[in-house]
Amino acid sequence: MSDTPDSAVRLYTEQHREAFLDSLAEWLRIPSVSAQPEHEKDVRRSAEWLSAELAETGFPVTEIWETPGAPAVFAEWPSADPDAPVVLVYGHHDVQPAVREDGWHSDPFEPVVRDGRMYGRGAADDKGQVLFHTLGVRAHLAATGRTTPAVHLKLLIEGEEESGSPHFRALVEQRAGRLRADTVIVSDTGMWDEDTPTVCTGMRGLAECEIELRGPAHDIHSGSFGGAVPNPATVLARLVAALHDDDGGVAVPGFYDDVAELTDAERALFARLPFDEAAWLRTAASGATAGEKGYSTLERVWARPTAEVNGIGGGYQGAGSKTVVPSSALAKISFRLVAGQDPDRVQDLVRAWAEARIPAGIRHRIAFSPATRPCLTPLDHPALQAVTRAMGRAFGKEILFTREGGSGPAADLQDVLGAPVLFLGVSVPSDGWHGPDEKAETGLLLKGAETAAHLWGELATALR
Repeated sequence: MSDTPDSAVRLYTEQHREAFLDSLAEWLRIPSVSAQPEHEKDVRRSAEWLSAELAETGFPVTEIWETPGAPAVFAEWPSADPDAPVVLVYGHHDVQPAVREDGWHSDPFEPVVRDGRMYGRGAADDKGQVLFHTLGVRAHLAATGRTTPAVHLKLLIEGEEESGSPHFRALVEQRAGRLRADTVIVSDTGMWDEDTPTVCTGMRGLAECEIELRGPAHDIHSGSFGGAVPNPATVLARLVAALHDDDGGVAVPGFYDDVAELTDAERALFARLPFDEAAWLRTAASGATAGEKGYSTLERVWARPTAEVNGIGGGYQGAGSKTVVPSSALAKISFRLVAGQDPDRVQDLVRAWAEARIPAGIRHRIAFSPATRPCLTPLDHPALQAVTRAMGRAFGKEILFTREGGSGPAADLQDVLGAPVLFLGVSVPSDGWHGPDEKAETGLLLKGAETAAHLWGELATALR
C-alpha cells in the first residue's frame, strides 16, 4: 500500500476545491469542438490552456504536439527515484458540438454549478476527468512531502477523440519513444453509478464494413426479367439473414476461434452489480433483450463479440410501387470484437464468408474501415489491483468491476506501446455525455483527484 496519508489527501482536495472548479469552468468556456471547422482555433486555444495549466501545476515538460488535424498536449514529470515505474495518462480535450437549442437549460459553454453539479459541455467528457489529475498530483505531493511524483508521470491529451481520433495512432507510433510506459491510465471512462464505484477492465474492438452488391447495369422491369436474373436486394437479404445462427451467435466460420472466454470469477463479479434490466431497456428504447444464448445482458454487451447490421437498402424506396429488379443493394455491418480477436483476421473471415454466398451475375464490393483493437487487463494484474486499492481508499467502499461495450483509442496505446491499459474514471450515467445538460458531479471529481493522489504511490509499489 502507498504511504500517502488518506486524511491528508482528502483535506488537500477539499481545501482546493473552489480553485479547481474555477479552473475547470475557465477551460469549459473554450468551445473546443473538433468536428466543426469553425472551432479549429478554439481547439488549439484549449490545447494551449491545458499546456499552461499543467506547467502551473508543476510539470517541468509541457508540449503541444501537432498532427494533420487538431493538436495534442504532452506533459512529463520525472520522479526523483530513477527506478520508478513510468505511467502514461490518456484523455482528450476536444468536445462534442452543443448549442442551447439542443435542450440545454444554460449556455453549454458558460458552465454553471447547480446542486453540486457542474453543467457544461466537456464537464464529464473529458475535461473534468483530465483536470482532476492536476489536483490529484498536487495532493499526492502535499500529503507525502515529495517534490516529485512517486512514478515517472506522463500525460497525453489528444484533440480529436470526438472526431474518431483519425490521427491518433500515427501520433503514438511517431512518438512511441517519448510515450514509453509501464502502464497506461485512461481517464475517459466512468463508473457504474453514484453509489457503486467500479473500475473498467477493458473495451471491445471494432471492425466495420460496407457490402455493396450490383446486378443489372440499371433497374430493370420485374415483369420482363424478374425470376430470370439475380436480384442484388434478394441476395443481400439472404446474406444478412445468414449472419446469425438460431442461438443468436455470429455464423461466420472461425469468428469465435480466438475469443478470450469469461472466467467464472468475472461472471460472478458482473452478477454482483445492481443491474436493473427493465431500466436498462428503457434507456435502450427497446421492448426486449436479445442476443447470444447462454449469456446475460451485461456479458453480451461487455464481453462477447457481435455483428450488427447498421443500415441496409436497395431498390425503390419512394411512395407507391415501382416493379423493378434493382441494380444494387448496400449493407453496413459492424463487428464488436473482444480480447483475443485480431481485427485483420476477422475481416478476412467475413470477406470469405460473404463472397462464398454471392452468386454468379452479382458483382460485389466489400470495404472495411480502419479497425480498433480490443483491450483487456486481467483482474489479477498488479497495476489493476493498484487502481482498485487507490479507488477503494478514496471512496471507502469495495470496488467492483465492469467493462465497456464500445471502442476507443485506448487499444492503440496498448497495441503500440505494449503496456497494459487501465481505466480510472468517476463519471456516472446521469452525466449525459454528448447530450444536452452534460454535467459532472463535483464531489465525484474530487474523489477522482483523491484516487489519482493515492494511485501514484500504489503503482510505484506494485510495479517494482
